[in-house]
Amino acid sequence: MNVNSDTDEFRCGYIAIVGRPNVGKSTLMNALIGAKVSITSRKAQTTRHRITGIQTKEQAQYIYVDTPGFQTRHSNPLNRTLNRTVTNTLMASDVILFIIEAGTFGPADQQVVDLLPKNVPCILVINKSDRVKDKAILMPFAQKVMALFPFAAVVPVSATLKFQLDSLEQETKKYLPLNPPVFGEDDITDRSEKFLATEIVREKLFRFVGDELPYTSTVLIEKFEQEGNLRRIFVAILVDRDGHKSMVIGNKGARLKEISTQSRQDMEKLFGGPVYLEIWIKVKSGWADNEAGLRAYGYE
Repeated sequence: MNVNSDTDEFRCGYIAIVGRPNVGKSTLMNALIGAKVSITSRKAQTTRHRITGIQTKEQAQYIYVDTPGFQTRHSNPLNRTLNRTVTNTLMASDVILFIIEAGTFGPADQQVVDLLPKNVPCILVINKSDRVKDKAILMPFAQKVMALFPFAAVVPVSATLKFQLDSLEQETKKYLPLNPPVFGEDDITDRSEKFLATEIVREKLFRFVGDELPYTSTVLIEKFEQEGNLRRIFVAILVDRDGHKSMVIGNKGARLKEISTQSRQDMEKLFGGPVYLEIWIKVKSGWADNEAGLRAYGYE
């Protein structure tokens, strides 16, 4: 691909992806950039950091910023930190993609609408539109939501089926400023391999332990070494109580083995080389109870 970075024609900007938890923000970003850089899970609130995904085309560079789902249920230090990440990202973006689920708009969606700045172009993205059996209801539903905010455009999509993503890209490009590219044309994220390894393990943790494990668990890379093409990665999963430790380990260690195997396979695919991975579990009570503790574990 030849990138035309002539600033008279080339467009480049930051695009915030926002919405309530579990509407498919991370899945959408991964589909748009064509690589898995943001974790996905059926469990809400798996994204806890700003994740940047980069897609470079001939005349535009799209810098997508996946954000945590805006939290309304509990006002603890972790959720306040996550919500601050969302509001800061909105203010610093050139374009906003507000994601909702087709046919569903509730108070949690409205609370995100109330945060949207009126001076930044915002596109309404109706995800999971493939799941709506009666397509005739989509237009009235879209019109009802469009009446709540001066959206620049509306695009129904399916992130999992990659339906209408080209249309979304073209619509987004209209609002990107004329700028040269910020990143190299082969870059897909500004996050380090160490950070991405952490996120992969956290995704598997939530996927396999699911509703049993409270949100007060996190993942810490204790050592990340590279020898030639081989990466040696040593990971600690922090849990709040001893009882949570046995949940993660599972019967005869089966669950931890599954988390480790799938994490290693995902890392090898993303990093393009062999990975030696060791995971162990540590009990660290109260790590998420104060903002100083959150900062120590990498929360902004």
